[in-house]
Amino acid sequence: MPKTISAENRTLIDAFANAMGAQADKTRKAYVRDTERLAEAAHPLSLMSLTRIQIARQLAQWHGQGLSGRSLARMLSSWRAFYRFALAQPNTLRKDDPCEHLKAPRSVRRLPSALTPDEMRRLLDTPEDLLSDAVASAAELRDAALFELAYSSGLRVSELVGLDVDRVDLEQRETRVLGKGNKERIVPVGRSARDAVARWLVARAEILRAFRAEDEQALFVNRRGKRLSVRTVQKRLQQLAVARGLPQNVHPHILRHSFASHLLESSGDLRAVQELLGHASIASTQVYTHLDYQALAKVYDAAHPRARKK
Repeated sequence: MPKTISAENRTLIDAFANAMGAQADKTRKAYVRDTERLAEAAHPLSLMSLTRIQIARQLAQWHGQGLSGRSLARMLSSWRAFYRFALAQPNTLRKDDPCEHLKAPRSVRRLPSALTPDEMRRLLDTPEDLLSDAVASAAELRDAALFELAYSSGLRVSELVGLDVDRVDLEQRETRVLGKGNKERIVPVGRSARDAVARWLVARAEILRAFRAEDEQALFVNRRGKRLSVRTVQKRLQQLAVARGLPQNVHPHILRHSFASHLLESSGDLRAVQELLGHASIASTQVYTHLDYQALAKVYDAAHPRARKK
């Protein structure tokens, strides 16, 4: 059964849409769609008669039906724009905004996805004889270096593709990373990643010579000697994960999440993990303590005499 919008509400919403003529078309359509949804839910009441409690109740109802906090916050923003417009009209009898001081319900924060250590080994381990220059292609050597470095140092995919060759010091076992907000941090590079990067540098030099691109500064380049794109990294990792029998939705950020959760499980040092990830606030890192707790809970359930099933 189609939703109903009263004639009064339809007139108000159409006037609101016309008043947003200078707005980007996508924004204008979103504002109108969200306001129409409120009018449909409120029918037969007028939008101009709704109270703060009624709107709060509607937000709570939609949240209970599965709408995310982000979607509800967007709707609330649209409604605020509508009521700013409506209250500014010369013939309005209403003086207060029913959306004032309202906040959208917060969604439960989803835990980051992470692979287990065994899954990471399955993804990254390649027999040494298959990584020799004579057997492996340049792309395979590059991908091995890419994903080893991502997991070894907890890098974002944007940081990976943005790395220049002079920022990786294999002798000192570290790399200088330019993160969010152009903030630089120094992170260690593990043995497996160092070995993989060293092999890739040989193949990289050959590619740059072949395309006369010796001036290219990017550490990771494509087959034409140009800096690798984020999309290519995503695609190559997904292909490798499928080939190794892992879930198809493996993406580069999972390597960063796995780095953080595995390091925290082993060390318990939240402050150190924050520094290595380049988080401005430790609150961003604390979500990994929940992953750690989940691992402990599984051990408890399996081992405690009063937790085990009969």
